[in-house]
Amino acid sequence: MFDPRPPFADLPQTHYRNLNYARIPKAPLAFLAKFLWTRFRWRVIAAVLCTLGGIGLMSLEPIFLGRLVEALRLNSYQGLWSPVVWLPFWLVTGAWVASAMFNRLGEIVDLQTSPQLREEIQVYLFSWLIDHSPDYFHSNFAGRLATKIKQAGSSSITILNLVTNDIVRVIASVVISVLIIGVDHLGLAIMVMVWTPVYIGFSLLLAKRRKALSKEFQDQVSASTGVLVDLVTNADLVKSFANSNKESCNVAQAVKKERVASKRLRWFATAMNLVLYTGMQLFQIALIGATLYMTMRGQMVVGDTVKMVSLSVLLMNNIWGAASRMLELLEHVGQFTSALDSVLVPHAITDVPNAKPLAATRGAIEIDGLSFAHTDGKVVFHALSLSIPHAQKVALVGPSGSGKSTLIKLLRRHHQPQSGRVLIDGQDISLVTQVSVNKAIAEISQQPGLFHRSIRENIRYAKDDASAAEIVQAAKNAHAEEFISERPKGYDALVGEQGIQLSGGERQRVAIARALLKDAPILILDEATASLDSETEHYIHDALWRLFEGRTVIAIAHRLSTISHMDRILFLDSGQILEDGTHAELLEMNGRYAQLWRRQVDGFVE
Repeated sequence: MFDPRPPFADLPQTHYRNLNYARIPKAPLAFLAKFLWTRFRWRVIAAVLCTLGGIGLMSLEPIFLGRLVEALRLNSYQGLWSPVVWLPFWLVTGAWVASAMFNRLGEIVDLQTSPQLREEIQVYLFSWLIDHSPDYFHSNFAGRLATKIKQAGSSSITILNLVTNDIVRVIASVVISVLIIGVDHLGLAIMVMVWTPVYIGFSLLLAKRRKALSKEFQDQVSASTGVLVDLVTNADLVKSFANSNKESCNVAQAVKKERVASKRLRWFATAMNLVLYTGMQLFQIALIGATLYMTMRGQMVVGDTVKMVSLSVLLMNNIWGAASRMLELLEHVGQFTSALDSVLVPHAITDVPNAKPLAATRGAIEIDGLSFAHTDGKVVFHALSLSIPHAQKVALVGPSGSGKSTLIKLLRRHHQPQSGRVLIDGQDISLVTQVSVNKAIAEISQQPGLFHRSIRENIRYAKDDASAAEIVQAAKNAHAEEFISERPKGYDALVGEQGIQLSGGERQRVAIARALLKDAPILILDEATASLDSETEHYIHDALWRLFEGRTVIAIAHRLSTISHMDRILFLDSGQILEDGTHAELLEMNGRYAQLWRRQVDGFVE
C-alpha cells in the first residue's frame, strides 16, 4: 500500500523502506494526488469547500444587484427605507462579506497545509534519494539533486494552491453561471457552454508546449547549479592549476544555456498570454453585445442586463485568471516532473521482501563463488572464493584495477554480484537488510567524510545515543583529545565542509574515534594512512591497533610497510587471488608481492 509519509520522529525510521516501488504512481500529478489524499485528505477537502463557498456567494451578487437596479428603474419602492431596495442591497453586502470570509478561511487552511506539504515532500524524496547506490551519486551532481528536491517541495504547494483555488474556482464559476443564465436565457447559456471548453482546450494545447519548455529550462537551471557547486567545492583545485578564467568560461557557458532556455520560455509565454487574452476579450464583447441586443429588443429588462453583464465580467475574470495561472501550473508541473524523474527512480539494490536484520556478532566473512561484472560488461571477479575468520587482520594489495575496491563494495552491498554469495557470520548479506549490513561494518578511507558540523556531532554520528563520556573516551583512544582540547570551542568546534578546518591527520583521528564509537565487528581501511606524514602516521597506527582489537579487519594499501604486520596478505590481480599468506611467507615465496616489496624498499613505489 502506498504510504508517502516520511520517517519523522513519530514513525519507524525504516518505515518507508517497505514501500514497493511498483506501487508508486509514476505520473507526477498522480503521485502528488495520492500523497495529498494519504496525508492531507481533510485539509484538501476543506480548501475546496472554501473555494466553492466563496465563488458560489460571489456568483449570487449579480442576481441581487440586478434586482436592486430593476427596483430603482421601476421606482417601485415606497419610502426611504423600502425593503424592495434595501433587501437586495444587504444581500449583496452579505454575499461580499461571506465570500471574503470563505476566502480567508481558505487561506488559513492553506497556511496549515502548504508548509507541511513542502516539508514532507522534501523529506520523502530525500529518504528515497539517500538509499540509491553509490553509482547513482557518482553519475549525478550533488547540487543538481539538492536543487531538484527543493524545487519539488516548492512546486508541490503551488500545484496544490492552483488546483484547489483557481481550477476549482473556474469550474464552479462556469457551472453556476450557466445555470443562472440558462434559467432566463438559454441561448446565452449555450454560448458559454460551447465557448468555455473550446477556450480551455486551446489553452491546454498551448500549455503542452509551455510545459516542455519549462522542463527544458529547469533542467538547465539544475545543470548550471551542479556546475557551480562542483567548482565551489573544488575552488582550491581551480586555483592550484590557475584555471580561474577557464572555469569562469565554463560557468558562462552553463548559465548561457540557462538564459537561452529562459528566453525561449518567456517569449512563448508572452505570445500565449496575448492569444488567450485576445480570445477572452472577444468572447466577452460578444456576450455583452448579445445581452445589449436582447435588451434593446425588449427581450431582457435592465435589471437582467446588469445581472448578465456583471456575471459575464465575473466569469471572464475567473476563466482568464485560471488560464493565465495554468501556465504557472504547468511550469511547476514541469519542475515537479523533472524532480521525480531524477530522484524517484528504482533503487539499483533493494532488500528482499521481509528481509531480516543481520545478526553480526563476530564478523567472520565468507565469499562463495562470487562473480561480478560492471554494467559495461567488464568482468572483475569470476567464481571468487575467500574465507576470513573472526578477528583476522587481512590486507589486500595489488595493482590498480585488480578488484580490491570492488571487493569492498560487494562486501558492503554497494554492488550486486551476478552470482555467488557473500556471507557474514554465516548469513547471506543479499537476504538481510542493507541497513544492518552497514551497521556491522565501519570504514575509514584516505579521505574520511565529515559533515560541516561540530567535532562532537561528527563523532557521535556513529551512535546517536552516545554519552559525553563515551565521545571523550573514543577521542582519547583515537589520539584526538589532544588537538580537540586545544581548540577554543573544543568538541563544539565546527570542522568546515568536508572537514576543511582540520588537518589530514586530525580528520583521520576523528574518523577513527567515530569508528571506535560505532563498535562494529568488521573494520575496513581504504588507504587510511596513505597521505599522512611519518609522525602523524605513528599516532594513527597506534589508534588503529586499538581499533583492531577483537575485530575482523580488511585493509587496502599500496604502501606495504603499513600492512606488513597483518595476519594475512592477499595479492590480487585481474580479480584473482594470486598469493595468500603472511608477510614473511609471501617474501619467501618470491612472487609478485616480494617483487613489489623490494621495489618499495629500494625507493620505488608502484
